[in-house]
Amino acid sequence: MTQDHAGEGPQEAAKEPHKDMQMVLITGMSGSGKSVALHALEDAGFYCVDNLPPELLLPFVALEQEHQASRVAIAMDVRSAKSLPLVPLQLAALRQQGVQVESLFLDATTGTLVRRFSETRRKHPLSQSGFVVESAQDQRRDLVQSIELERELLLDLRENAHVIDTSIIRPSQLQGQVKDLISATTEQMTLVFESFAFKRGVPGNADYVFDVRMLPNPHYEPTLRPLTGRDAPVVQFLKEQPGVQQMLGNIQQFLNLWLDALAKDHRSYVTVAIGCTGGQHRSVYLVEELVKLYSDQWVTLKRHRELDGV
Repeated sequence: MTQDHAGEGPQEAAKEPHKDMQMVLITGMSGSGKSVALHALEDAGFYCVDNLPPELLLPFVALEQEHQASRVAIAMDVRSAKSLPLVPLQLAALRQQGVQVESLFLDATTGTLVRRFSETRRKHPLSQSGFVVESAQDQRRDLVQSIELERELLLDLRENAHVIDTSIIRPSQLQGQVKDLISATTEQMTLVFESFAFKRGVPGNADYVFDVRMLPNPHYEPTLRPLTGRDAPVVQFLKEQPGVQQMLGNIQQFLNLWLDALAKDHRSYVTVAIGCTGGQHRSVYLVEELVKLYSDQWVTLKRHRELDGV
């Protein structure tokens, strides 16, 4: 440390990062797919580092500045629990220095995480048990307790990140979502419209959820049943339903009322989820229409959870 930096902490002493640098931070629950997301960013041209201790974040970014790196991705997890509270302030400091910072948090339901750990026979990083000698019931209890503790430790990071629920999506879908989010990154807030089926659960990453199961269902029309809300006959059928158009107008009215306020609150992403019974007709149609309505005003992304990757 030079004399000029005497008495300064590592945050002040770190060299100012490259102004054009894009940094993606991936955090989330153990077993939620962080490695898959990191591989997606590596394929997209990012220099990736897994399990970087938070204390090394600012020195690492400064080093990459010296190497003229423009795109870096870093994964952190609960193994750095003691120093994770440093991260929000570090990210804020990097943004002030001109680094384009994006934070993604991967999540999944407790049941899904228990199943994934059981299938792989891996031990949770926070587990206190010796899996070899404990009963299956004790192992499950310890695993659930570890997962809930991890949720508490990562809560602050989750609150300040874009959440991706990986509970029922394929690795290929996760890779696609990560690439889409990063490619859409701008200074402007991004709207994510997602269709889903209630019978498979509500997306855990949704900021707003609209239930459209009360609307006329093309599923009961034999010629429309095998089609989706992207197909012209289904689109025409739903356009002719007054209730469907009223629902579309109501959702638009709500968004028009609050989007500017959300943007002023420095939100990077807002996810609007539209759910019907099967996630094939009504919700898909409404997502497609909403993207058309807002793509000229906002950066927009669309997801059809039950159709993507099929």
